[in-house]
Amino acid sequence: MGLDLDRSDFAARIDHTVLGPTTTPADVHRVVGEAEEYGTNVCIPPCYVAGVGTDATVATVVGFPHGHHATAVKRAEAERAWGDGADELDVVINVGRLKAGAPDRVERDLAEVVAATPCPVKAIIETALLTDDEKRAACRAAADADAAMVKTSTGFAEGGATVPDVELMSEYLPVKASGGVGSYEEAMAMFEAGAERIGASSGVAIVEGYPGE
Repeated sequence: MGLDLDRSDFAARIDHTVLGPTTTPADVHRVVGEAEEYGTNVCIPPCYVAGVGTDATVATVVGFPHGHHATAVKRAEAERAWGDGADELDVVINVGRLKAGAPDRVERDLAEVVAATPCPVKAIIETALLTDDEKRAACRAAADADAAMVKTSTGFAEGGATVPDVELMSEYLPVKASGGVGSYEEAMAMFEAGAERIGASSGVAIVEGYPGE
């Protein structure tokens, strides 16, 4: 699948991301400009979505980075992000609830966010913190909540996307591989494993690595 992507299709599967704690308006302006130049999407903090003024697909985060927000707060975040112009929402599941053996609570939490707006929701399951059985439970919860995709990582836990995790997760929903993907070759490995999207702060380097560029 991945080997058949032309450059524009390849770039359109990259979410060029800036979500660090010191992210400034200038950082967002730079990333948005790069996304427009290279044909990627952007993933930016929710406080900068309003007025960002771009034709690029804009994703933002909800319940970030630990997923412990009350469901009503996540829903309000989602509604505000959509109202501000976000096209997609990357929502952190409540990992603590999952690890406590309550995937039904995780599902209900996500379902409230999914229902709040027309935006596609990517459920961030934070794979580095989960066993394989927990990853499967998280993916089932996301699918049952009508999430559009599952995403490997926030980038704020130790570890990121791996080929085995992408293969496992793609059994349930389309996958956004995020965390530690920094080159064209690494992105292609994720696509070959079944990922549909890549989230990376190295979006420019990844696209520049496309053969012939």
